[in-house]
Amino acid sequence: MSTVGKRNSHESAQGHVTGKAVYTDEQRLPAGMLSVWPVMAPHAHARITKIDVSLAYEVEGLVTVLTAEDVPGENDTGVILHDEPLFPTEFVSYWGQAIVWTVAESEDIARQAAARVIVEYEPLEPIVSIQAAIAHNRFQGNAITVQRGDAASALADAPHRLEGELEMNGQDHFYLETQTSWVVPDLEGNYQVYSSTQHPTETQIILARILGISSNRVVVTCLRMGGGFGGKESQANPFAAVAAIAAYKTGRPVRVKLKRDHDMTLTGKRHGFLGQYRVGFTAEGLITALDMDLFADGGWSLDLSPPVLLRAVLHADNAYYIPHITVRGRIAKTHKVSNTAFRGFGGPQGMLVIEDVVDRIARYLRLPPELVRERNFYHGSGETNTTHYDQEIIDNRIARVWNTVQANANFAERQVAIAQFNQTHPHRKRGLAITPVKFGISFNKKQYNQAGALILIYTDGSIQLNHGGTEMGQGLHTKMLQVAAKSLGVSMSRFRMMPTSTDKVPNTSATAASSGSDLNGQAVKDACEAVKARLAEVATRLLDLDGPEEIVFEDDWAFCRTYPSRRVRFEDVVAQAYSDRISLSATGFYRTPNIFWDEKAGKGRPFYYFAYGASISEVEVDGFTGTFKLRQVDIVHDVGSSLNPLVDQGQVEGGFVQGMGWLTMEELVWDEQGRLRTVAPSTYKIPTIGEIPEHFDVQLLERAAQDGVIYGSKAVGEPPFMLAMSVREAIRAAIAAFGEAEAVPLASPATPEAILDAIEWVQQHSPSVTSASTSPQPALFE
Repeated sequence: MSTVGKRNSHESAQGHVTGKAVYTDEQRLPAGMLSVWPVMAPHAHARITKIDVSLAYEVEGLVTVLTAEDVPGENDTGVILHDEPLFPTEFVSYWGQAIVWTVAESEDIARQAAARVIVEYEPLEPIVSIQAAIAHNRFQGNAITVQRGDAASALADAPHRLEGELEMNGQDHFYLETQTSWVVPDLEGNYQVYSSTQHPTETQIILARILGISSNRVVVTCLRMGGGFGGKESQANPFAAVAAIAAYKTGRPVRVKLKRDHDMTLTGKRHGFLGQYRVGFTAEGLITALDMDLFADGGWSLDLSPPVLLRAVLHADNAYYIPHITVRGRIAKTHKVSNTAFRGFGGPQGMLVIEDVVDRIARYLRLPPELVRERNFYHGSGETNTTHYDQEIIDNRIARVWNTVQANANFAERQVAIAQFNQTHPHRKRGLAITPVKFGISFNKKQYNQAGALILIYTDGSIQLNHGGTEMGQGLHTKMLQVAAKSLGVSMSRFRMMPTSTDKVPNTSATAASSGSDLNGQAVKDACEAVKARLAEVATRLLDLDGPEEIVFEDDWAFCRTYPSRRVRFEDVVAQAYSDRISLSATGFYRTPNIFWDEKAGKGRPFYYFAYGASISEVEVDGFTGTFKLRQVDIVHDVGSSLNPLVDQGQVEGGFVQGMGWLTMEELVWDEQGRLRTVAPSTYKIPTIGEIPEHFDVQLLERAAQDGVIYGSKAVGEPPFMLAMSVREAIRAAIAAFGEAEAVPLASPATPEAILDAIEWVQQHSPSVTSASTSPQPALFE
């Protein structure tokens, strides 16, 4: 029986719930393990005038204090530009930046010693907002422009025009396991690194750079992660580097395990964005022209901001055909943490702006928002089914998911019921909204669209499986086991999934961009097919057949396709292969075909395919408190032919809830001095079980196999995150029911304060139908 497509439980599920699953900082401590603690700057921008570590050495158990002078290689951990000094020597670039680190026999001793380090500063004026960065012309990286047609002329000719802006907050990754690394030196100048990293190869490269040695002297192993969400793609590197420098200086193993408040203070977030737009449209709600500027808050260094911004620009259309469109993007440089990858990688920010635009149009024209959305979908063939960056949308499934979820959720009937409820409840209003998702799958950078694998079969028929992807709870290892089992025709019980390690599979890409199963699955299959071809030759001889083309491997047997009773056990084939001196190991490799991007022209095929989804959310808003209750969610999501429906359903549910958190409650609060004030669960609210509706229906789109991908499946990690836009739009619909205004300015996240402000604005501006064809959007409330 095939393992692919079955609802198999996560391969570590029992370990997760029993606590037996081992994470980086839960291994048996090696002898002499040291711990580190940061000395953090109390300014967002300042000149460092003095560093005095002498008093720290009065603390018994302190081993050393790390400064820039201790770095044997390059004092920098930047991944695109070398613009991230690990130990700052001249300037503080964000509040809480680690200036030096203490190294001690225990974490508590390191903390005590850090408190005695003296660092003196000359405070400087910080830039802590996108608007301030724009005013001071502080940008980093290159500007991006992607366009089609002539937006300026089409805007001038449009029957109706609107302009506005939307500012959205960032989001903390809030993984359960904070940033963690162990570095164990040997006696020959080599380093074994255990790191909670989504990108072991990049961690290897950065540590080799910092240590001034070649990459082959650094082995990075990721056992598993307690969550990542993009926050451990590049952000794991500096902390592993600190441990590596300490190990180099002391010759002893060193661990770093950040406390929650340190993790939230020191690590980058989802990029906050400012979107500004001018849109032209017809009386029927068809968008004829769009001019949009997207500003990303990059923080103090570049990190991964350029590809994040590019994906935002490329997803500023979401599911909508816009004949004349110009989207420009810039990266603001602020005195904040260096913002980084987060589930969706800029896509959600670009999509949120266009959804705001569509709602503005609908309310201005007094049309149902779902009607305006549907009228603007990509459709047909040719121009109307081609993106603004010139990629044709092959196998467009937007209408399928849209119509299916409406039928599943009884959308039309519930609209009538909600209208009746709102007429009889002056202080409580309900809202219902449906939103689409079209999300491109592939790394923006072509070279990352590759993967490797290594399979080792032992003479007893047991198997070790290695691949370049990392497991962070998303079920990648489970899917890879299913792929390998199907390819070899054996049971999953034969396999041992090995930790991801750079000495087994080199030069890997990050487990990111929703591409983990696509890339690594093909590499695993390639490795399995290579060794299976050798075994087929052996089975042919054992069964006295004419050729290996007749051999089928299935259910732990090898047998003749046309005479199934002629069969031999898998382990017997393996044993004979060993006796015949035939290799029982193989590497596998895969690279995504036929993708390309012309950066200068802003055109190409950057995505191998698109994933689609649609969601309907119903909320009830309390007009006195601004709180909302999510009453019902219905989702139809396209995952192709699912490798594992149970895992995929979990990804859809989890992505939706995390997206809802970003849009409604997860509020990063920075004060005027640039200090993050929300550094714990007490001040930073993430969704809990109490926010989940009793009716939460997820349907994976049926009959949806995708050509050219591993067993017809599609990526599922990031696309469901954007399904949560329906919650925001349902809240907006409920707010609109408190009045009759032609716009509902709703801040993001839509906290109770933001909802109350929006209700007040709607009530103050009802009725407000104007005859002007151009109307500026009211400023969002702070």
